[in-house]
Amino acid sequence: MDAPPLTTSPDRWLQAVLADFPAFLSDHASCEKKASGMALNVAAHYPDQPVLVRTMADLAVEELSHYREVIRVMLEHGLVAGADVRDPYVKAMQALIRQGPGRYLLDRLLVAALIERRGAERFARIAAALPGTPWASLQGFYSALATSEQRHWEQFSQLAARVCGGAEVAPRLHELAAHENAIMLALPPRAALH
Repeated sequence: MDAPPLTTSPDRWLQAVLADFPAFLSDHASCEKKASGMALNVAAHYPDQPVLVRTMADLAVEELSHYREVIRVMLEHGLVAGADVRDPYVKAMQALIRQGPGRYLLDRLLVAALIERRGAERFARIAAALPGTPWASLQGFYSALATSEQRHWEQFSQLAARVCGGAEVAPRLHELAAHENAIMLALPPRAALH
């Protein structure tokens, strides 16, 4: 399945992150925790899909380990994670998920794939921008996270094709990707992953 076009995140987003990296770290921790919970939620809703359950269980553990690592970084720098807040990007993406048998699971997997792909792009941009900043020691961490998120994007899109099948998967992925690009560009920049 061909990957749909991905619009690069604006420089103003990266500038917002670098201007308040502690706030970004707090948001990043929250995102990892929520991603772990989302994976467990998908597994719980589809116990009759062994491939889905196995993949989501592994993903939940990996995302939780990322959460642990971000918390470790924060504590080493004397930072405390703030309360979770509703992510306007994720909220807008979730609003694209259609209801109904077959369509809901397909959209849920494809939306998750696109969120992971955006995470891969943004983590890679952060890793490239960290040298010369007080957070330069985290370059390798964010580079590794970009690779991990890229793998998750591929896992979700492959799962959608495998579990949902059908000719609708690729066109729907491209349709949702166009929406994702527009949502990302429309949101004001902030020191957050999304």
